[in-house]
Amino acid sequence: MLKPINLDPFGVQLYESKHHAGNRIDEHHHDIYQLIYTLEGSGKIMLDGEVYQLKQDHLTFITPFTHHAIIADHKLTVLVLALDHRAINVSTEKLFEHSLSESKLIGLNPFISSEVRPLLRTMLYEQAHATLYQESALHIYLSQLLLLISRSEQHQENFDANSLRAERLREYIDTHYYKALHAENLAAKLAISTRHMNTIFKETFHMTPMQYLTEIRIQLSKKMLMETDKEIAVICFEVGFESLSTFYRTFKHHTSLSPHKYRINQTGVS
Repeated sequence: MLKPINLDPFGVQLYESKHHAGNRIDEHHHDIYQLIYTLEGSGKIMLDGEVYQLKQDHLTFITPFTHHAIIADHKLTVLVLALDHRAINVSTEKLFEHSLSESKLIGLNPFISSEVRPLLRTMLYEQAHATLYQESALHIYLSQLLLLISRSEQHQENFDANSLRAERLREYIDTHYYKALHAENLAAKLAISTRHMNTIFKETFHMTPMQYLTEIRIQLSKKMLMETDKEIAVICFEVGFESLSTFYRTFKHHTSLSPHKYRINQTGVS
């Protein structure tokens, strides 16, 4: 018989579950939500009679009262994030209504997975250290995790393998342009060489990922220069340039104008 999961005092609990090859957790259900993240190994999970393969970085979302069972093909280690209504707030209600209304297996792409793992590590840390802000921290990181998972399912079109990689990379740049992104790090997330990454991205979008990143940043900069009165240094910081000199040089290369002159030409305001 399975032990009840204690979610006191904040309505959320994250714990490790290990399974040896051939181990089986018989069909059962809970009256809470569960997120099962596969850290290593492989196995199978059954959700309401449907069997799915579990692999590293797969995430299974289980709604209350969903019958499920787990079988370990090889040594299987998972992180289980359990939560109840206390962990669902106004900001996450819509996620449960639209993206998280039913049980499902989610195969995370390398970019989403690279963000999910640090979030789970942070939640484990917060859970282990009782502080004044523990409840708020756990709920904030949980909200970030649920948002990542929901967004990862927005685009499920059919692509060949290289086109899918390029599309996922484009989506990642679109939503992370403000970070310090470098070609080597992006390629590492895809587990391919920088050269191969550039090739498959150019086949789809006719430019390299770093050229695309620069294009995104410049277009956003132009929009903010025209539509806001933000300081140029603030715009530089907000769109992800690491120094003001790099921003000025890149902006002038693309527009033949400095950011200040561009603003004057577009708005008439100096």
